[in-house]
Amino acid sequence: MCTFILECPYCSCECISPKPSFGPDRETALNGTYMKTSCWHLKLPSFISIRSQSPLDQLIIVQANSPLEYPVQGVEVRPLQTILIPGLSLQAAERTLYRVNLTATMGTFDVAAEVEGVKVEREGQMHFSLSGSQLDNLNRQMQFVTYTNTLFHPNTADIVQFSTDEHRASFSIRIRHPPTPKLYNPGSSRGGTRTYNISALVTIATKTFLRYDKLRVLIDSIRKFYPTVTIIIADDSQDIEHVQGPHIEQYFMPFGKGWFAGRNLAISQVTTKYVLWVDDDFIFTPRTKVEKLVDVLEKTSLDLVGGAVREIIGYTTTYRQQISVQPGNEKGDCLRIRQGYHHVIEGFPDCVVTDGVINFFLARTEKVLQVGFDPRLNRVAHLEFFIDGLGILHVGSCSNVVIDHASKIKIPWLKSVNEKQYSKFRYPNSTDESMNTKLSLFYFKNHFKCMMAN
Repeated sequence: MCTFILECPYCSCECISPKPSFGPDRETALNGTYMKTSCWHLKLPSFISIRSQSPLDQLIIVQANSPLEYPVQGVEVRPLQTILIPGLSLQAAERTLYRVNLTATMGTFDVAAEVEGVKVEREGQMHFSLSGSQLDNLNRQMQFVTYTNTLFHPNTADIVQFSTDEHRASFSIRIRHPPTPKLYNPGSSRGGTRTYNISALVTIATKTFLRYDKLRVLIDSIRKFYPTVTIIIADDSQDIEHVQGPHIEQYFMPFGKGWFAGRNLAISQVTTKYVLWVDDDFIFTPRTKVEKLVDVLEKTSLDLVGGAVREIIGYTTTYRQQISVQPGNEKGDCLRIRQGYHHVIEGFPDCVVTDGVINFFLARTEKVLQVGFDPRLNRVAHLEFFIDGLGILHVGSCSNVVIDHASKIKIPWLKSVNEKQYSKFRYPNSTDESMNTKLSLFYFKNHFKCMMAN
């Protein structure tokens, strides 16, 4: 395991002795040599916390032996609407007067009906009280307590304080619009069977650049197994060629616009429930059973499931990665990446849950659009998508769905002009600006100060 300490990519650095450590000196590794730099630190803006955190993140400790009964979770109200609060009750020893108080910050309390012998104070306000000499009557009255949201927010929570003279408790009322469903037409099954209609459920998307020969091989291989599936191509080649055929959509971009920008364009045009991402030099074979990947997503809570890629030499890889963020301080957190997976998926012995997979995956279209691809990553990028999707995407990987990778073996003096130009873009050297861009995004956008990786 190596530790790379990220610094401001545009600061000057001086070489120091190798030191695989992580500390206040903040070192960065480059070509096996650690480097120290004096650089200002980027403090995480306060608005990030405001936008990313919710009152539901607040830590609430329930006191022991409290006589107050209240809902722990599951209370929800639509913005500016009213609900009855379920489960309020007081289980107290006998006394001459019983009293409870409710306090909110984003709404008011009232009663839907009045119970004899109970005094209601401050109806329609954020601070509300009930009192009475009969405990049964007081508990009956609490069954009619209402909460009305008065401060609009589309998705938040109100932390309600519930108390007596001696005890205090807190519970949350979630305030939100119910998510609007996004439904897709699954199409009709073939011959009335329960097999999946892949053409109705899946769109194949790819990004091409200067490799029309390989792109046409990919399309021909797809058509052998899925003749009516829509193929979407994002193309930022210089001398463009129109790729025509049924169920093919080709979208052109400025020359060299980039890898992730092309992914954004292609997937933005998908109208099916799922999108299958493939590279333009992949080749479908009898082992490329998209139905198996669809079955996994249809029967689990996964958002994305990768397959396996077979190289020409016979080696097959799934590129399963575990990704996590180790909390740091105001100067940043530490990104940790290592090979592996979390556990096998029940009912699918060839599939596992992980955090990052190879460039051959089937995903729920709306979830991929939610995460998106940073268009500043235009030359070399892959795991950055899964890092941005950490906490959003539930990722799996299946080794029993395999796609072939076209041979990369080419004698240098037999390479075409396009192949030479492609190699120049695809494999930048360590001094290329695209490498600085990757580091700067980790440092500034993701607020990482170091990386730990195998």
